Amino acid sequence: MKIVLAAINAKYIHSNLGVYSLKAYGEQELAKREKTDIRIEIGEYTINHQTDHILQDIYKRKPDMVGFSCYIWNITYVRQLAGDLVKVLPKVRIWLGGPEVSYDAETILAREPAVEGVMVGEGERTFAELILTLGQKEGRGGQGRLEDIPGIVFRDSLGQIKAGPLRPLMSMDDIPFPYKSLEGMEHRIIYYESSRGCPYSCSYCLSSIDKTTRFRSLELVKQELEFFLEQKVPQVKFVDRTFNCRKSHCLAIWKFLLEHDNQITNVHFEISGDLIDEEQLEILRQMRPGLVQLEIGVQSANPATIREIRRNMDLDRLEEVVSTIRGYANIHQHLDLIAGLPYEDMGSFRKSFDRVFGMEPDQLQLGFLKVLKGSYMARAAGDYGLCFHEEPPYEVLCTRWLDYGEILELKMVEEMVEIYYNSSQFVYTLREMISRWKSPYGMFRELGEYYESRHLNTVSHSRLARYEILYDFLREADPQRIRSYQDCLMYDLYLRENIKSRPCFAPDQARYKAAVREFFMKERKTPGFLKGQETYDSRQIGKMAHIEVMSDGRMILFDYRKRSPLNHNAKAVIIGRWQEVAEKDENRSCING
Repeated sequence: MKIVLAAINAKYIHSNLGVYSLKAYGEQELAKREKTDIRIEIGEYTINHQTDHILQDIYKRKPDMVGFSCYIWNITYVRQLAGDLVKVLPKVRIWLGGPEVSYDAETILAREPAVEGVMVGEGERTFAELILTLGQKEGRGGQGRLEDIPGIVFRDSLGQIKAGPLRPLMSMDDIPFPYKSLEGMEHRIIYYESSRGCPYSCSYCLSSIDKTTRFRSLELVKQELEFFLEQKVPQVKFVDRTFNCRKSHCLAIWKFLLEHDNQITNVHFEISGDLIDEEQLEILRQMRPGLVQLEIGVQSANPATIREIRRNMDLDRLEEVVSTIRGYANIHQHLDLIAGLPYEDMGSFRKSFDRVFGMEPDQLQLGFLKVLKGSYMARAAGDYGLCFHEEPPYEVLCTRWLDYGEILELKMVEEMVEIYYNSSQFVYTLREMISRWKSPYGMFRELGEYYESRHLNTVSHSRLARYEILYDFLREADPQRIRSYQDCLMYDLYLRENIKSRPCFAPDQARYKAAVREFFMKERKTPGFLKGQETYDSRQIGKMAHIEVMSDGRMILFDYRKRSPLNHNAKAVIIGRWQEVAEKDENRSCING
């Protein structure tokens, strides 16, 4: 029997840990049998693939069984593919698993006649028992009974929907390491788990349903991390819901990474910021820039909201920890907010946004509440006046505290935050802007309104065009400081790349060409700023570095061979002052070198 485990990921760079774990456990159990003709393959696709492409690939594999991994981002594709697969492979057996089908399996089966069954909840043992049962010799009388398999809901031979007993949770150490080889995964994020479950009870989250937090033994975790480090994997992303909920576990892993750093691998953790203590901070302080990145779910700064969603958080301590880590300048911090939570109206959300923005995260994700099947939030939707999309991803439309128009405003702000903040391409310009707007939320809202009033939000823009749009906005909104903004925009622009095309607002640098050429020729002969580049002639060096003269005469050198491991910005340094500039800018400039 041939089995294809199909994963339809959101992006190519993602991988699906679930199907790799099922395959590893299934093959481990098959190896204990003397004879078996069961073979397991993985098929990974993305939602950007045409469903015809996925259908063709699965068909050519000629499976006897297909198991789909189901999430909110791919369930529509899975339902379509299941219906089409049984038309071209009439004898194929289709099973589903994953969070999007675990909490209403009977409804799924009633709606999808092509699906034979659903694996509910934790899947490794369920999958192994299922394929062993289905893979026994022909003749139903000689097969094991599906009714006896814990953790499944299935359709019997008469079309009746039945459920097996509940599946007990398993020890994390019983799950084999899912990555025998990383071939074909060189340019993808590797997902890894060292624990399952979550000790918290956040009402919007499915992880809160499994309150029995289970940990993989540290000996195994260290062995497996060593494998990733030896393979020089670019990024390992822990999927543990609250990685640092057990201090000893967290601290041991961070110490291991510090001591075994390969100078390449980045490791991502989702943590609760207020749980970090001084001992953990000291370990983080010593990390190589780029070794670790942290995702911290703040969700709201409104105490009433935090209480209502059953979340435990000391926001003052979280803010203190984020500030301390930011001061280390070695760790990327990603903070999350959720719009549409109970007791969060526009005034409250603006305060939440401004407070979290003031923490200066490297990224601020403004997400929207998704009302997931099986969550407490779904059960309490009526009490909150919570309306959401009927189809995945079940995103909020309105609540008792936010109407749909206000949700649309938040969507507008989210887009501006993504373009101008999370891209890290306008860092110095935004810092200058904040001193004028005071409220970050108000600043992004005004920028979004500028986009909408000129129908700019309906057009795809190049990166350079984004700079030009922001310049035009600033020239209209704050003309008194436009020269300072101009300097900041040029500084931000050249921090990222030595572009050939200059924006329409770029000042003419023709008068400085001779001095710039002379600088590069001198650097080639006697390096002062560009050490290690002396083997290149001045023309070649000019491709690796750029000099921009600011409005106050300062000459800024951008060295693209020395980029920050956190944001990939070029190294920037003031190399002198253009003495012939007579007019001095009276406005304070944001560039401090």
